[in-house]
Amino acid sequence: MDTIASLFSFITTPVSWVIVQFHTVYGKIFGPDTGWAWGLSIVSLVILIRICLIPLFVKQIKATRAMQTLQPEMKKIQERYKNDKQRQSEEMMKLYKETGTNPLSSCLPILAQSPFFFALYHVLNGIASGDTIGVINQSLLESAQKAHIFGAPLAAKFTDSAAKAESLGASLTDVRVVTAIMIVLMSASQFFTQRQLMTKNVDTSVKTPFMQQQKMLMYIFPVMFAVFGINFPVGVLVYWLTTNVWTMGQQMYVIHNNPTPGSKAQAAYLERLYKHVTHAGKTRNRGQRAIIKAIVAKGRDRNEAERKFINALNKAGFAAQADGTVVKGESQDVAQTEDGTATSAAAAKRQQPKRQSKSQRQSGSPKAAGETTSLSKSDEPEDAKPSGAAQQAAPKAGSGGRSKAQSGQRKGGPQRPKSPSKK
Repeated sequence: MDTIASLFSFITTPVSWVIVQFHTVYGKIFGPDTGWAWGLSIVSLVILIRICLIPLFVKQIKATRAMQTLQPEMKKIQERYKNDKQRQSEEMMKLYKETGTNPLSSCLPILAQSPFFFALYHVLNGIASGDTIGVINQSLLESAQKAHIFGAPLAAKFTDSAAKAESLGASLTDVRVVTAIMIVLMSASQFFTQRQLMTKNVDTSVKTPFMQQQKMLMYIFPVMFAVFGINFPVGVLVYWLTTNVWTMGQQMYVIHNNPTPGSKAQAAYLERLYKHVTHAGKTRNRGQRAIIKAIVAKGRDRNEAERKFINALNKAGFAAQADGTVVKGESQDVAQTEDGTATSAAAAKRQQPKRQSKSQRQSGSPKAAGETTSLSKSDEPEDAKPSGAAQQAAPKAGSGGRSKAQSGQRKGGPQRPKSPSKK
């Protein structure tokens, strides 16, 4: 531990200084020797660190989503070059370079937070040992040793002996009960954070080994926290419990407002966005416009939830534009092409061909402008139809032979009289 402490000694002084500044403020409210003053100082240190790490957290989200998108391509490379590990690594690096992704980006918040964790651990370990560290002088050291959180000193551990607990002014039972509860809460918060990520914010349409690894980590990380937690001082447990709660809340915010495409969280978000847009008639903020813009730009590559969202907007009389805004259509029916271009129902109706009549459908050719066509029997006027003997006397078109027509013979009727010859 001394080797690790020496490696992170450059940050021990800044961490101790921040804790002392927060202790000065909370000491005036709760008293300088209380556990509230020192405990809230550690909590405030965590919040300050996590606020500074928000840009890295955003990069972590983008890197994680990019890695999820690349999983099918990575799987193809692994299968193609499964017997050539060197070529497989080269193709992987080439894929990362072409897409601009970095696998280590998902670990940035943890890596950036590690120095602060070890510095705080070293400071609290020094308090337990009675050593002054950084800007913590002798008077502050004595004050920190008197501070108890629910009966457990800040520097006490679950594995401490009864004599060690008594030297810090506490009983071993109080120390172990408090530390056990904090270890359980710390492991449970870690498990819940990973679980909500896997059940709500993962693209369920892509089944890759990466998802299986994440599921394994969902169970491994809480166990690791429980095993290592019994060797952490109470102050460090406060630190980790606070940072886990922060991570859980931060992730819930991201899942609620910027979910992963193809996940269950995206389907729930688009349903809420549809209700808001149809009620207000427009998008609310830049984040909503960015999501709608990305959906419109996908065109034919939209997933099921995104297609349902666009179709629901169309049925409600709205059209999503390429810039992410939503406009009201000319009628309740708005047509939209696959590339996101909106067309009104009136324009779509004008593009429909004219309906043909029954006679046109039977003849197989539509009427031309100004072209006269013969009426069918059903379309003839009543006064134009022959009746009685005139109808019987009318020759049937296409019936009989040419010789009968010339001779004037009528089938089943009176013979046509011969016309007198001209003299």
